[in-house]
Amino acid sequence: MPLLEVQNINFGYDQRDVLKDISFQVNKGEIFFLLGPNGCGKTTLLDCVLGLLRPRNGNIHLNGTNINGIKPESIARQVAYVPQSHEKTFPYTVRDIVLMGRASYIGLFASPSEEDMAIVEEALALVGILHLRDRRYTQLSGGEGQLVMIARALAQKTPLIVMDEPTAHLDFKHELVIMETIVDLVRETGLSILMATHFPNHAFYFENNDIATRVTLMNDNRFLRAGSPTEVLSEDNLKLIYNINARVVSYPIDLDHELRQVIPISTNN
Repeated sequence: MPLLEVQNINFGYDQRDVLKDISFQVNKGEIFFLLGPNGCGKTTLLDCVLGLLRPRNGNIHLNGTNINGIKPESIARQVAYVPQSHEKTFPYTVRDIVLMGRASYIGLFASPSEEDMAIVEEALALVGILHLRDRRYTQLSGGEGQLVMIARALAQKTPLIVMDEPTAHLDFKHELVIMETIVDLVRETGLSILMATHFPNHAFYFENNDIATRVTLMNDNRFLRAGSPTEVLSEDNLKLIYNINARVVSYPIDLDHELRQVIPISTNN
């Protein structure tokens, strides 16, 4: 049984269609990418999966149960969310921010248990920022803050994490740190990821690292192509979706692996 199954959903605002006949599934230990230009419906689709928006028709199942019949706290125990950015308004400690991931397990007037605190420590250690646990969240860099968001999602102990452009606004090094961290988490925990991104090379990165990876290309509010990165991210498909000229190149990095990358050449004007 897939962790997530989306069946023929449609969504729109008033008379404007945003999603049209969307179907896909995410399995254990898999990363599923949503790729497409701005305004194609990626974030709206993620909001439907998270239960924040209800499709006009179609069905979304989490672990075999229709999301419409699941209470919000139960959804939070099955799917976590990492946003592309997070406002650092209040000077909570890093430990307190990650502890917020345990909210669905802690009663309204209850205090965190020793188990909750141990899970927080474990999540911080998994993403390599245990040493930051007592730092003020408002004092962190963008890359460190994004690792905190991933740790908070891990603290929810869900089998599936939804990520909306998790490397947006990061420098080159911290983008790679986030990608390496996700690879390690999928390998070590069997975690599944549904990720929206603007960068085709993200999908190639995970495929290059032998992670089960699928990608779909979105445009005009629907899925146009779906499959492995090697199958889908062709020069012709990139021109179709983004209206650019690009080259897909391969470079051997050792005897058993080669690195595939998209190199943009020019816009197709």
